[in-house]
Amino acid sequence: MHKLACLLIFASIGSSLSVIAQTQPPELSAKDDPASQAVLSLERWRESRVSTYMSDFGELDRYREANAELKSSGPSENRVVFYGDSITDGWMLDTYFPGKGYINRGISGQTTPQMLVRFRQDVIDLTPKVVVILAGTNDIAGNTGPMTVEQTEANYASLAELARDHSIRVVFSSVTPIHDYIKQRQAFFLQRSPEEILQLNQWLRHYCEQNNLVYLDYYGAMVDDRGMMKENLANDGLHPNDAGYRIMAPLAEAAIEKALSQ
Repeated sequence: MHKLACLLIFASIGSSLSVIAQTQPPELSAKDDPASQAVLSLERWRESRVSTYMSDFGELDRYREANAELKSSGPSENRVVFYGDSITDGWMLDTYFPGKGYINRGISGQTTPQMLVRFRQDVIDLTPKVVVILAGTNDIAGNTGPMTVEQTEANYASLAELARDHSIRVVFSSVTPIHDYIKQRQAFFLQRSPEEILQLNQWLRHYCEQNNLVYLDYYGAMVDDRGMMKENLANDGLHPNDAGYRIMAPLAEAAIEKALSQ
């Protein structure tokens, strides 16, 4: 009788739980909620980068051999380094600046703390005349952890001070706008606050004015009347496509010429 009573009790509990589960509203899944999907996407990406961050936070290994080859070939009279994250990494400089020999030192996904770590190896040691820095969007997203705009600003200032101490002229590029016009690719947009992009760009412009640096305004040339990246300039809402880079290239060229003339 005792065993039978226990079985009846467990059966009753299971039946009750089944009824409760059926009457409770289903939780909103990440698939249904773009904001949750964006958070999960960032968490998974961070998890995939743990081994890299623990063994080579600045990813110094990426360009170590290429840098050694450049240094052994002797300095270039007007060497220019493009320094940044995926937007720089994916920019085929020889295509958009033919014959210039500009050096690409972009690494996808990087934040300004990582760029500070590798600045000596990937910029200073190459003895360029000009460095074109494009960063900040991954700081806002929190790729290497939560960051305030003020922390990003401090890292920018450190990069500028290191460059100045080594007679390298600095071009600070505005953070490019983003868009959410492609609903299947909203994660990038939701990870990056348009308000923080504007705040950082305002600081960059002011810092350049106060410190005699060149401010390169990609944002103003790529933003639409809704304050977002023009839809035809980025297929995923963040990374420029060919049309985007063709707008950016002459602006960068003009900024480099201005820096060289100072």
